Amino acid sequence: MVGALPWTNTLEEADMLMRTDPFRDFDRLTGAMFGSAARPSALPMDAYRDNSSFVVQMEIPGVDPESIDLTVEQNVLTVHAERKPVHDGDVERVVAERVYGVFSRQLFLGDTLDTDKLSASYDAGVLTIRIPVAEQAKPRKISIDTNGSVRQIAG
Repeated sequence: MVGALPWTNTLEEADMLMRTDPFRDFDRLTGAMFGSAARPSALPMDAYRDNSSFVVQMEIPGVDPESIDLTVEQNVLTVHAERKPVHDGDVERVVAERVYGVFSRQLFLGDTLDTDKLSASYDAGVLTIRIPVAEQAKPRKISIDTNGSVRQIAG
């Protein structure tokens, strides 16, 4: 056993250990929990505010619009969508890089948004959600009475 690693009994065991990646299972576990480029754990999104509403755009290509479910409960917006394979179980998959299954994402909405008037559209694989800013949160003019004269101040 000259040249063998001290923790192995044979050269074959040393060769097997060198070919095994000890971090492969760890990488697979963290990829499942936190996502990866090939298998995202959440729906990728952009969010911005225009003049009168808050806009969220989520990428969910290949999803049947009927499978998209939006719910709002106590200022939490939940988006569920499902992408199903287009082939049946009798095919032999040669390459399997597309992600199938249920996707979900929750957004915590501020009190300044009017969730009763939320609207959504789905086009070209992008779900666009518009949430209007509540009237009480929009800028408005305030009247100030100073020595008998009224002056308008932008709020």
